[in-house]
Order: sequence, then C-alpha cells, then structure tokens
Amino acid sequence: MDTTQAQAVIEAILFTMGESVEISKLAEVIEQNVRTTKKILDEMQQRYEQEDRGIMLTYFEDSVQLCTKASMYEHLIKIAKNPRKMTLTDTVIETLSIIAYKQPVTRLDIERIRGVSCDHAINKLLEYDLITELGRLDAPGRPLLFGTTEQFLRCFGVKSLEELPEMNPIQLEEFKQQAQEEIQLKLDL
Repeated sequence: MDTTQAQAVIEAILFTMGESVEISKLAEVIEQNVRTTKKILDEMQQRYEQEDRGIMLTYFEDSVQLCTKASMYEHLIKIAKNPRKMTLTDTVIETLSIIAYKQPVTRLDIERIRGVSCDHAINKLLEYDLITELGRLDAPGRPLLFGTTEQFLRCFGVKSLEELPEMNPIQLEEFKQQAQEEIQLKLDL
C-alpha cells in the first residue's frame, strides 16, 4: 500500500470512528510498523496545516483522533445550535482533581480526602464522560475504581496524565479546609 492510499485508509478510519484509535491498530490495518505509521500521520497533519483545513490530528498517549480545529467552533455552533455545556462546580472539579491525581481510586478514598459524600459529583463526572469505572478493587465489598477518560484529556488540553501540573501542597491543604467547611455547614443545618 503506498503512502497516499495509507493516508486515505487512516483518514477514513479516524473519520468513521469519531474517537481515538490506537496507532498500533492503524499500523496493522495499513500493514506497516508503528514508526512508519507515525510518519504517515505526521505527513497527514502537515498537509492539514499547509492547506489550512478545518480538521487536525490530536494525539492521546498511544492513540490518535481526527478532530475539528478549535478555530472552527464558532461555525459549528451555528449548525449545532445548542451545544451541550458542562457545568463544573467547585465540588465537581475538586472530585475530578482527586480522581485525576490518585487514580485508580474508590469512592470511599475520594470521600476520605474530601471529608464529605461525593455521590453527586461522581455521577456528574460519569455523565460528562470525564471519568469511567475502571473495574473493582480486590477488597471486601469489591468497590468500584474510578479513573479519567480521553474526554478528560481533551477537555483539559493535555495529551497524557503526565502533563498534569504537579499538585501544590498548599492547594491540597486548601482543598481539605474547604471540605471541612462543607462538613461544618451541613452539620449546622
């Protein structure tokens, strides 16, 4: 398969899937090794940029996705009319931060760190596809383990968890203080 045909096959797969695809799987389909496939993907991205196309490739660890350029958003909303917006409250963001930095993590672990129930926040994060159930902990009760998704990486503009900023110990103490204040407010009611 020549490079032009390989690019067409990759583009068709990425367009049709609508989500990220492992580069190794693309390599299998076009019957090339991963290194050659990455070169083909780089050529595709360069072509998209040179031709100022409305699409681009976005990489997530060992996978790639065909995406719309951010500069096209204003045009897309004219068609989509009411794009679904996520509303992330401080509580939801705090819960997401704990999951992102401690994953895989159980609900009980999150509640220990926050000091309050996190059912609502976890349900919202699952609804927004920012977290997912990773399985169950091999412990009594077999609690669910939670971790972040590729949607999380997309929303926060990072390609992998290693790109997350390091947690500042002062911020961690502020999170604990806020959680204690939430507990006290609930107790006062």
